[in-house]
Amino acid sequence: MKNVAVVGLGYFSQFHLAAWAKQPGIRLVAVADTDAVLADEIAAEYGVSGYADVDELVQESAPDIIDLVVPPSAHAGLIRGLLKPGLVVICQKPFCTSLAEAEAIVAEAEAANTALIIHENFRFQPWYREIKSFLDSGRMGRVYSARFALRPGDGRGADAYLARQPSFQKMQRFLVQETAVHLLDVFRWLFGPVSHIYADLRQLNPVIAGEDAGQMILSHETGVQTVFDGNRLADHVAENTRKTMGEMVIEGEGGTLSLNGDGALFFREFGRQDAVPVTVSEPVDDTQFGGGCVAALIAHVVDGSPLENTGRDYLEVIRLCEAAYRSDAEGRRIGLRD
Repeated sequence: MKNVAVVGLGYFSQFHLAAWAKQPGIRLVAVADTDAVLADEIAAEYGVSGYADVDELVQESAPDIIDLVVPPSAHAGLIRGLLKPGLVVICQKPFCTSLAEAEAIVAEAEAANTALIIHENFRFQPWYREIKSFLDSGRMGRVYSARFALRPGDGRGADAYLARQPSFQKMQRFLVQETAVHLLDVFRWLFGPVSHIYADLRQLNPVIAGEDAGQMILSHETGVQTVFDGNRLADHVAENTRKTMGEMVIEGEGGTLSLNGDGALFFREFGRQDAVPVTVSEPVDDTQFGGGCVAALIAHVVDGSPLENTGRDYLEVIRLCEAAYRSDAEGRRIGLRD
């Protein structure tokens, strides 16, 4: 049995807490937040100890795994205070405040023999796990391209994001760093390393500080081209537009694989008119975010298999984000190895 503590009790922590509470072989022992009243409330709800001070939490609760669900500005300081051999630290994205800071923290964690995993959960959504299996099966043959249209429809008006995550309104870098980063990671995972990126970004809702729409074209070293087309003001056909956040189409030698807004997959063989359903074999939990991807990521960390989303690997995703903003600023295609 391993002891787990969750630090940071804002909006998204509810999904982490629910997942840890149900994870076999895990004992949720403590929670912490700078808001001591909130920490006590959540602690009482889960029957654990509540803290306003993380050092005190570590000393008294002795966690084996610490799950940080805190803003990027808090990442470096918290992680540095937790570094010790054998400890597992899971850190929410966006990771750190800059590439240089992230590189330093990753190096320090490795030197301390502390496992650092970034909580990048989109690749753990059940439909993406099925897409990965489908591609690995070879049924698509050579993959030509893929595109994802992000259309959650939650970014309109003066009250955009306020009910759920008000910090979104103040982020100077929003669409790419907070949202599209999920798809940048998925694209890398499905189609291999990226060699070049072109981005054209814009702001549609004037009440927010950052960009909320735009497109990115990625050239992968495998020869695949991927496109992210994002607009947080527009929606798509789905019972819950935040379930998948949008729709994906993958085209290849063997045909076209499509993901719709309800998390369903369809494959149309080349030359045919009809598309057939592709069964998503992973369990889908519609009561939780992204079909239960938070719990799936947590289970992956706990089961001891070779870890995905290590801090070292995730640095490449941050480099992609930085290259996207540079591309938009300079109006040109950027090479990741330039």
